[in-house]
Amino acid sequence: MGEHTLRVPMTLHAENRERLRTRLQAHSNAVAHAPGTVVLLQGGDDTTRYSADAEHVFHQETYFHWAFGVLEPGWYGAIDVNTGRTVLFCPRLPEEYATWMGNIVTPDQYRARYQVDEVRYIDEISDVLRGMTGENGTLLTLRGINTDSGKTTLEAGFDGIGRFQVNNAILHDEMAECRVHKTKAELDVLRFAARVSAAAHRAVMCKIRPGMKEYQLEAIFQHHTYYHGGCRHQAYTNICGSGCNAAILHYGHAGAPNARTVGDGDICLFDMGAEYYCYTSDITCSFPANGKFTSDQKIIYNAVLAASRAVMAAVRPGVSWVEMHRLAYRTMLAALKEAGIVTGDLDDMMKVNLGAVFQPHGLGHLLGLDVHDVGGYLEGNPSRPLRAGFRSLRTARTLEEGMVLTIEPGCYFIDHLLNQALANPEQARFLVPNAIERFRGFGGVRIEDDIVVTADGMEDLSGGTIPRTVEEIESLMAEGQQEDVFVPQLHAEQKLGH
Repeated sequence: MGEHTLRVPMTLHAENRERLRTRLQAHSNAVAHAPGTVVLLQGGDDTTRYSADAEHVFHQETYFHWAFGVLEPGWYGAIDVNTGRTVLFCPRLPEEYATWMGNIVTPDQYRARYQVDEVRYIDEISDVLRGMTGENGTLLTLRGINTDSGKTTLEAGFDGIGRFQVNNAILHDEMAECRVHKTKAELDVLRFAARVSAAAHRAVMCKIRPGMKEYQLEAIFQHHTYYHGGCRHQAYTNICGSGCNAAILHYGHAGAPNARTVGDGDICLFDMGAEYYCYTSDITCSFPANGKFTSDQKIIYNAVLAASRAVMAAVRPGVSWVEMHRLAYRTMLAALKEAGIVTGDLDDMMKVNLGAVFQPHGLGHLLGLDVHDVGGYLEGNPSRPLRAGFRSLRTARTLEEGMVLTIEPGCYFIDHLLNQALANPEQARFLVPNAIERFRGFGGVRIEDDIVVTADGMEDLSGGTIPRTVEEIESLMAEGQQEDVFVPQLHAEQKLGH
């Protein structure tokens, strides 16, 4: 995306295709690696707004991008499992395309761009695939359920596919498992996305002033990631919760569009992540709007920071992600007990799952081409836990080297959860009523980092560039307040440039 951004080699995708071939060649089902077996993937298509002709900014289907790196819509791709021969199929564009959309790129130019064996037109797909499969070969197509969204993957289809033998039962789990473990080249892109986002979060911390709108701070983040990092897409709908909104876990949606005015003394919870070359980041920073933590804000912030650091110290291959979630709960409850917000024996608190009252979401999730990346509950791995909080975990797997995840403990004061706990004698006996009342309306704190599991621990993909301690945050925000970056009381005519 320019000299100031990361150059991504097409060998990233060639390595991914080779990893997939290796898995399929070792598959117990002989169809996966028989002569004439060909993986066929379909890329995403352009879409418009309902019945209008205004187009959405195109985003490639992620399995297709993982394998080929093609950024244009309407393509197909094929991989011969035995030989590795790779053929891409592009649309045959009409002459008038050059008038409205720009020069028409030839198949040979695309072949050089994407570094594959051949590029053909889609109207040739049936003949080309027959040449690859022969009369007795099989097309492996992608069909499976995303365990986060519940949606079914895009399965390749084209006019004439009915004349081929098709198997859609093998490919999904093998591709998803490949995507769980990142290559060095993929980690380079994920690091870049994380560090661009970290820099944008720092910019927001420097420029925030009470009286601004939440969406103005979202705009600062988006501007920074696109202008400085070439990140045209955000990885998800940004969450910019201030004050009580910081307790709304997925704030920022159409019904609550980051529209509140930030108040002096508010705690802010900003969960924002940019996407670069389809690879995502997911970072949350919590901080006081005016740059100085109150004593109560310090209590909650440090409780969450202690949970984050305890998990980071414990992460390594062979560790259960469910146990990491449990460790976060225990560490946070210990800090809340020390502050007099809860009371009693920690073991007994854990038995009644008190942590889920304050943190109803999971500790984190796999991260990659999707912000909630695939592979969380593939067949053969631990199933989803049933207890509150634990059932929101997006994976229950044992950690392995090369997995990329978020670590995002949080502590929130959500009225209906507090009311349920106070009405539940098993949990109510641990809550200090006066303290709970004091924190109603407080909002919440979340601290989220992107990490990769290494051979002996973990690496923070942001490179430790985000201020995390109370002292680091206050120092950065004090520096930002020396600059006159925003005056919220501008007159209307000044805003309009008159």
